[in-house]
Amino acid sequence: MASQVSIRFEPDGKRVRAESGDTVRDAAEKAGVGLRSECGGERSCGKCRVIIQDQSNLCEVSKDEAMHLTSEDISAGYRLACFCVAKSGNFVVFVPSESKIGTRQIQIEGVERPVKLNPAVEKFQVSLSKPSIRDAEPDFERLMDALLRKGFAHLEIDHELLEVLPRTLRDANWNVTVAIWNSRRIISVEKGNTKECIYGFSVDIGTSKIVGYLINLVSGRAVAAKALENPQMLHGEDIISRINYATTCNESLKELKKITIQAINALILDCCNEAGINSEDIYEITIAGNTAMHHFFLGIQPDFLATGPFVPAVKKTLDLKANSLGVRANALANVHVLPIVAGYVGADAVADILATGINKTKDKCLLIDVGTNGEVFVGNREDIVSCSCAAGPAFEGMHIQFGMKARTGAIERLRIAPDTYEVEYETIGSVKPVGICGSGIIDAIAEMFKCGLVNQRGFNKNVQTKRLIDDNGEIKFVVAWRSETGLNNDITISGKDVQEIQLAKAAIHAGTMVLMEEMKLKESDLDRVLIAGAFGKHLNPESAKFTGLIPDISNRKVTFVGNTAISGAKMALLSKTVRKEAEGLSRSIRYVELMVKPGFRKEFVNSMFLPYRDMSKYPSVCEFFKRKIEAYPEKSLS
Repeated sequence: MASQVSIRFEPDGKRVRAESGDTVRDAAEKAGVGLRSECGGERSCGKCRVIIQDQSNLCEVSKDEAMHLTSEDISAGYRLACFCVAKSGNFVVFVPSESKIGTRQIQIEGVERPVKLNPAVEKFQVSLSKPSIRDAEPDFERLMDALLRKGFAHLEIDHELLEVLPRTLRDANWNVTVAIWNSRRIISVEKGNTKECIYGFSVDIGTSKIVGYLINLVSGRAVAAKALENPQMLHGEDIISRINYATTCNESLKELKKITIQAINALILDCCNEAGINSEDIYEITIAGNTAMHHFFLGIQPDFLATGPFVPAVKKTLDLKANSLGVRANALANVHVLPIVAGYVGADAVADILATGINKTKDKCLLIDVGTNGEVFVGNREDIVSCSCAAGPAFEGMHIQFGMKARTGAIERLRIAPDTYEVEYETIGSVKPVGICGSGIIDAIAEMFKCGLVNQRGFNKNVQTKRLIDDNGEIKFVVAWRSETGLNNDITISGKDVQEIQLAKAAIHAGTMVLMEEMKLKESDLDRVLIAGAFGKHLNPESAKFTGLIPDISNRKVTFVGNTAISGAKMALLSKTVRKEAEGLSRSIRYVELMVKPGFRKEFVNSMFLPYRDMSKYPSVCEFFKRKIEAYPEKSLS
């Protein structure tokens, strides 16, 4: 029988009772202590570092755990929470700042096309005559007659409403307000005149975050907006890890659905509290998310999304009742789930198109949504092609030694002096750095490339600077020295880190090139490049070009459009016309499976180079290096 173990987590001072055999990560989850875990507990990322001085009640450091720790780390009491198994007794765990899930910058706004207010939910106030001996018409028919005079015929009513209708009408003295969804279903019968009280809620279920907007459907204005980390991250940072978890047993899938809906309910409650309304006043909810998030939210088995031919369970729009899903709103509120395009181009992608309106313009557009799961679109009102690229995790810090999400302490911008190689950087929150987020990593590699610290393939070992260090045979560039960080380490970029970004950007660049070939377009043909997502908001377009993440076009053509997934979900909440547009997009957007395209592998290999194997594709980069050689002829830029 397992014995009890008492663990205290500092600096939060949280105590938890665990059982012998539990890992420190298990205990942290139970205590509500936010520990970084980019691999979802698979023991591969090395980010859940904790300090435990007295380790007598713990398992010893294994060879696998030691691969992520230096001898100095081990001497200082560092352990990895996912490896660290409690045996007995009591002990204290200190969670250093670099391992903690701190305040994160979550992008909750995005470009949004204006739409004419035309929501699916309407309210009508009706006064009914009281029944009498001479007029004994049944309650439901009496209500229907009143609504028929307002132009509604053949309305449906749910059994739940019919059960309480007699008492509702009499308690209201036959003066009620009726909420009708889509001109065909009664979803609420309320006492008195509540015509002005109609709210809706829009949700973007992202792989790493969930964003919600509370909207007044009478005025069309947003009255509150909130965001939180997607709790699914406990079961893996990336989609495939979560799909693998969901397929282990039925309870795992139920758990993913449960925690997703709990998170949405928490957002609804926070927004309602801020706006001073009751969640019962929410009559419709719109949902956008990639195909995996779509399936988890609905409790649909995701097994076949992870294996070829990557077939989703359903593509079309779904309209479900809030009480059937457990969503906190009016019991019979409609939950409108936007349609998807394909296995890895989901409802969030449809929302991206709705918000940016590239399907309405004659301009030739490239739209890149760089998230944990990246999507690329090329086209305009005549035709749009799309693909999915496995690139996001690296840009959010996964597999990068000092990589992290855009949280407090992350380096988000930096510059390297071309003559001295000294580094200037900015951190989120203007505090000591504890890591580098996506925009900072792209800046770092672009700046290293500009300075000759890296060439097209990787590190240039011929450069002489104290910031290039040899760490057990691995060359690393020091971005921030130990003395200036919030860590017990230098913050560095290694050759492996550079390679991870090359792989990630190559996936997006190759996907872009394949789609442009499909549309018979060249880089010079593009009129607009739109970059969606939180990553895009802080990205330097020059750095994006020098790494080859985007084509070499004028910065004037590049627009950062923010969280267009939530924007599209809001538009669908406000307008039935937009919903029809979404259905049309789901059917008309052409999906390209990159792995079956003959030219994709060659493009991917060419895209691994900075910025591309054929530098003539990036004339502005070539011109930069020409000027650089003229200014610093003594420096090696090979």
